[in-house]
Amino acid sequence: MSVQKGRNSTLFLCGDVMLGRGIDQAFQKSVNSTLYESYVKDAGAYIQLAERENGEIELPVSYKYIWGDALKVWKELQPDLKLINLETSITTNDDPWEGKGIHYRMHPENIKALKTAGINHCSLANNHIMDWGRPGLEETLQTLRNAGINYSGAGQNQDLAKKPSILHAGSDRVLVFSFGARSSGIPSSWAAEKNRSGLNYIERIDVELISRIKENIRSHKKEGDIVIFSIHWGGNWGYDIPKSHRQFAHKLIDEGDVDLIFGHSSHHPLGIEVYKNKLIIYGAGDFFNDYEGISGMEQFRGELSLMYFPEIESSTGNLKSLKLVPMEIKKFQLHKARKKDIQWLKKVLDREGSELGTHVILEKDKSFSLKW
Repeated sequence: MSVQKGRNSTLFLCGDVMLGRGIDQAFQKSVNSTLYESYVKDAGAYIQLAERENGEIELPVSYKYIWGDALKVWKELQPDLKLINLETSITTNDDPWEGKGIHYRMHPENIKALKTAGINHCSLANNHIMDWGRPGLEETLQTLRNAGINYSGAGQNQDLAKKPSILHAGSDRVLVFSFGARSSGIPSSWAAEKNRSGLNYIERIDVELISRIKENIRSHKKEGDIVIFSIHWGGNWGYDIPKSHRQFAHKLIDEGDVDLIFGHSSHHPLGIEVYKNKLIIYGAGDFFNDYEGISGMEQFRGELSLMYFPEIESSTGNLKSLKLVPMEIKKFQLHKARKKDIQWLKKVLDREGSELGTHVILEKDKSFSLKW
């Protein structure tokens, strides 16, 4: 079907996608299961924890299995592009980053999981993509290229790490710039340099950084492009949004030609803001992980996740609507959330959005619509 220039674009966004450890071990093909964590030494233990929590998982799982009800949602809503933050190295390299406590990786064969979901873009500037060293990063980049999946935020050198993904939603171009901040736990040694592979790394947020970002965006942006700023920042737990994050986000919109800020790192969704008709997701929350059965932080309900479907006006980059679909991770599979969990998420989004000028409406199809 041909697409007319100037129509609105609908995107799918989600937070952290973690396909390593237990998830990788549940597939037909997996990497060596040895881990170097304080308490868990074999990735298969995460399958046992999940089964103890929610019941037996029929192994091996298929690539369709893990996405579960998300496949039905994507088929129904037909987003133009699907964008994720991939927090898993794709490598068979057996040498972990020394001194780092947790290491995520999956076998390159399991790139088919992302292909099955139709993922168009992976943000890579995060605190797990180099868990298996620079050889692991370089194999990750090559695997994504071979699979035809775009990425940004990492590269063989600084210039490549700064480059955006250039995607197409109908006849419109969408540019995705990805950055990773120290505050999310990224080691400074992961920063890409002139002759060294690594990430598009942010040590601290200041005026000079805004200037460099503006220059980088304007070197790639053409008139009519939609610009998405993907950033891995802040801690994993808690709802507080630092004042510096809000100020930084507003400046990117005011001065940097940014149309949508796609923030992640928090393991649960944070409050959502719409500033000058531009969407700011401060923390999208985890979308998929292997955390089932792990105790601690239960009050944040990390098993609940959201699918974000912003509709963007092509001519202005303004947000026209945002649909949110509540999901639950259970038995290593995404399910539509149950009624009581949907109500719990609504209370959280309304509470955290109140200071940001947003709230959500529960629709008949059990999704949320953002109001601002």
